[in-house]
Amino acid sequence: MLRRSFLPLLLALAFAPSALASGGNYVFEGGTHAQQAEVHAALDASSFNWNLVPGPVAIHIGRSVSSHAAPGAIWLDPDLLDSGRFAWGVVQHEYAHEVDFALLTDPMRADLHMLLGGTSWWGGEGHAQLDSERFADALSWAYWPSPDNVMKPQGAADEGGQVAPAAFRAALSGLLGQAPARMTASIKVKRHPRKG
Repeated sequence: MLRRSFLPLLLALAFAPSALASGGNYVFEGGTHAQQAEVHAALDASSFNWNLVPGPVAIHIGRSVSSHAAPGAIWLDPDLLDSGRFAWGVVQHEYAHEVDFALLTDPMRADLHMLLGGTSWWGGEGHAQLDSERFADALSWAYWPSPDNVMKPQGAADEGGQVAPAAFRAALSGLLGQAPARMTASIKVKRHPRKG
């Protein structure tokens, strides 16, 4: 009996490192357990390896806050998180900004500009024309191509619609020195530091 129980445990431990590939390193400030669970679920739904971003990233959940990101910090609207899966693309979008802040260099951004075709990476006029916003949308959509993803571009003119998901994944993987992500279903076990 003990032997039968021990074998599945050993198998689970043997496969755990690959199962932890996409979780991210973040802590919460504020939010209910249900809202924090939506953040977990959003990042778990993506095939992107959020663990590449050094952390912890502080995720602030608070009233009267519009969702946005700065280096090492993300702010999320609790009402948005209360909407469930509808929020997941936005959560991924904001964490994608952390990928930009922490992992991309100016030469990498110049390479991505050729794919994204915005007017500039930062600043300038028009949110939809910024490569930083197109990058965050494209990362969300390319690594979670679900009909539930609100970052799904409606056409090539939309943020993130300038490049096909497979081409974006290949380009980003090449820049980050990672093997391209495979879009396969798998069972994932996640552990995240929690605060709040």
